[in-house]
Amino acid sequence: MVIKLHHLKPNEGSKKDKKRVARGDRGRGGKTAGRGTKGTGARGTVPAGFEGGQLPLQRRQPKLGGFSNPNRVEYAIINVAKLDEYFEAGDEVTPETLRAKGLIKARGPVKVLGHGDLTKALTVAVDKVSGSAADKISAAGGTVA
Repeated sequence: MVIKLHHLKPNEGSKKDKKRVARGDRGRGGKTAGRGTKGTGARGTVPAGFEGGQLPLQRRQPKLGGFSNPNRVEYAIINVAKLDEYFEAGDEVTPETLRAKGLIKARGPVKVLGHGDLTKALTVAVDKVSGSAADKISAAGGTVA
């Protein structure tokens, strides 16, 4: 015998008719339609984030996000290892030369930090220099202006 599509049927008990509720007060699912009486579940839609009358999470959170100090100074930082890599001996290091070489992008004050080694004598004229960077620049024969 050849099985065709019209011969196929689901297994016994795998398909179940949907329960038809709220069809009058004499039916098996009438009147309150299986929802019980009163309360949130018996009513229509409940708003997303509703917590049963408790103050919702999004309203308990602080309204404004943080604090920005208007007097804070953000420095563009550069390490002495980068200065050693991009400048020749005797060059002057200024914020303008650093921007021209693409080593710093931000406008504003520049600070040189002491990470890495410096082997060339450079004249560094920036807004701030860390103590270790100043030591390395002077040890290499350069000056900090």
